[in-house]
Amino acid sequence: MKRIGLLSLGCAKNLVDSEVMLGELQHKGYSITADAENADVVIVNTCGFIEQAKEESIEAILDMAALKKSGQIKKLIVTGCLSQRYHETMREEMPEVDVFLGTNAALDISQFVDQDDKRDHQWSPSFLYSGESHRKLTTPKHTAYVKISEGCDHTCSFCIIPKLRGKHRSRTIEDIRREVEQLGRAGVREINLIAQDSTYYGRDLGLKEGLAQLLTSLSGVQTISWIRVHYMYPHQVTRKLLSTIQENPKICPYVDIPLQHADNRVLASMRRGSGRKQLSAYLDRIRAAIPGVFIRSSFIVGYPTEDKAAFAELKGFVEDQAFDYLGVFTYSHEEETGAESLGDTHSEDVKEARKAEILAVQKDISKQKLNALIGRTLEVLVEGAHPETDLLLKGRHMGQAPEVDGEVLITEGRYSAGDIIPITIEESFEYDVAGRVIGGIEV
Repeated sequence: MKRIGLLSLGCAKNLVDSEVMLGELQHKGYSITADAENADVVIVNTCGFIEQAKEESIEAILDMAALKKSGQIKKLIVTGCLSQRYHETMREEMPEVDVFLGTNAALDISQFVDQDDKRDHQWSPSFLYSGESHRKLTTPKHTAYVKISEGCDHTCSFCIIPKLRGKHRSRTIEDIRREVEQLGRAGVREINLIAQDSTYYGRDLGLKEGLAQLLTSLSGVQTISWIRVHYMYPHQVTRKLLSTIQENPKICPYVDIPLQHADNRVLASMRRGSGRKQLSAYLDRIRAAIPGVFIRSSFIVGYPTEDKAAFAELKGFVEDQAFDYLGVFTYSHEEETGAESLGDTHSEDVKEARKAEILAVQKDISKQKLNALIGRTLEVLVEGAHPETDLLLKGRHMGQAPEVDGEVLITEGRYSAGDIIPITIEESFEYDVAGRVIGGIEV
């Protein structure tokens, strides 16, 4: 029995592909190991979205190539977005890699583990997993990501994803619900729905308000307690979608809406289809429709047409909107994108300085937001013992997504991972809050 190790890099969407690969391999009888040094075959599922991700992927491949050269592993397979994008160059420069595969590899990965010769694969992006696909979760047992669609039809000038993942294609509501039911029976309590653009879901299937229809269906799965939606496109967040989120207690009052910028000229160059006034109106509508909503957004600084005035516009927008959570990325100049011809006009020092300036603004906002939670009682999903001390448990409330939005520190009581308990917030810190169950109930 061959032992398989897999390194998954990049986003949660890539993680789902990795979990499908692991599930298919396990179903075929392979042994899965978390330690690459004990594996016979190592798969590196790469990310090729921006320069930093590419560098991380290449470093991981080289590390595994060194293990192969030393004889610790017998075969090295590279899959995912970086391989999809640069497989011809990588094949020439990385002879230690036995097989290069792209974004279609998940379901038939076992045939490439078994074969002895190097082969090309289907490079036209077409993969879409289903509820029938075997899958091995690598997240904690109580939470899982579910990819509702693949690819993207938008033409944002900074983004290479449509070339790597293909045109938008949706799974059916019935298929997604089947998978969610399976996950619920396996002990998952929280479902995180992901896509390149979740609000585009169902259009290719002829569905109107497809995401709202999907959420209504999934809320009927009795074993699931929380449903969270990631990556909404601003002008496609409809009133129907907002009312669906507001009216259903299982759907987290959480809107993850990457806006990318706020200056009108930069947004036009990015091909985002909105201006600052429109974005403000969208956010006002979200907050009016879902009282107490938690909003996460992300922005790009250092885009080629972002002059000092455009950056000031972005900074003012962040100050005005007071997002609950914010990600800031420096612009990565990528070939084969709409912005390639604009050049890379800002130095990395300028980009990093602008990123730090926005994050400093957000740091103060975050402190105020977290401090405002003191005294509130929130449902918290327990995730287990805190890694730094046995005296605390950790969890998340409905307004905190896994890994990116901080934690709730539980200061008293004994609870199990997957429990959902009412925590009264008593302290706030830089990124986290702390509290306990008033009355001290234990399970």
